[in-house]
Amino acid sequence: MTDTLATNTAGTAIAGLTLAQLGWKPFFSQQLSDQERQEYQPVRVMSVHRGRVTTAGEGFEGSISSTLTAPAGAEDRPTVGDWLLIDPDAQNIVRILDRVSLFKRPAPGDDRRLQLIAANVDTLFIVTSCNQDFNVARLERYLVLAGEARVRPVLILTKADLADDPQRFVEAARALQSGLRVELLDGRDPASAARLAEYCRFGETVALVGSSGVGKSTLVNTLTGSDLIETQAVREDDGKGRHTTTVREMHRLARGADGGGWLVDTPGMRELQMSEVASGVTEVFDDVTAVALTCRFSNCNHAEVPGCAIRTAIAEGTLDSARVDRWRKLAEEDAANSGTVAVRRARGKNRTRR
Repeated sequence: MTDTLATNTAGTAIAGLTLAQLGWKPFFSQQLSDQERQEYQPVRVMSVHRGRVTTAGEGFEGSISSTLTAPAGAEDRPTVGDWLLIDPDAQNIVRILDRVSLFKRPAPGDDRRLQLIAANVDTLFIVTSCNQDFNVARLERYLVLAGEARVRPVLILTKADLADDPQRFVEAARALQSGLRVELLDGRDPASAARLAEYCRFGETVALVGSSGVGKSTLVNTLTGSDLIETQAVREDDGKGRHTTTVREMHRLARGADGGGWLVDTPGMRELQMSEVASGVTEVFDDVTAVALTCRFSNCNHAEVPGCAIRTAIAEGTLDSARVDRWRKLAEEDAANSGTVAVRRARGKNRTRR
């Protein structure tokens, strides 16, 4: 294969990049048969548009149809960060390679469909600002997604210059999860953002999530050493901003001596429903889960039953009642949405058999 790539739709230079520079790892190589190595070409999805994906590989760059030959389910469609095997002559997708990780959620306003956010991510940057946007319940949802996908989370606090006491936001963030890495930085300052360099090395992929107006686009521009993404001021009354990112796409991070990694920018999410994230909920709320496991009632709702271990821990002050309420809400939401997904999959299998 030759090494002659152009640029992707975001303007990120990808000319001459190898598969390793694009994030190719042994996990993906081991999935290929000898015949597939000879006949097909691995490419990575750089961005997703309606009905098409922009891809890059060694000696290949272009937009192709996102349709698979024989899709089997909601997750069997490409998303940004995916590795695909394509037929370079027909320029169609042969199959999606197994993923290291996958971020997904129920599509807003449609409980029948899953929305795929990003695949094959190594680290999740959760961005929030030191103002009205700092929302414990929302941040816990992002942490649950990271836990379910087995992706390392890093919580990034921006706009410290607007807060009278930014350290209180740091302390509140660290209390969300044991061992959580929290970074307080100025997204406009390359020296400040350099603290994230260990996650942005050669072949690594990070995804960036957070509400609109928290400084995600500014941080993307700093990390990539460019001004590819338009930024806008937030509203003064509520600290919120407009969506400046409208498409999930890959950006190459500022290059070091051996080249940089990749960053997946995502639009701000106004709605973040949970589905199939039971292990993520358990990981983020490990303190609550540990107490729940000691409860002597096997079918306890941990809300009203006298003698419940959770109620006892709240009364004794070892568990925070607000945190327990958020845990219960997420667990119930996940159970309801996961049941909907299971029904949808069963219907899909029945249609396939006919």
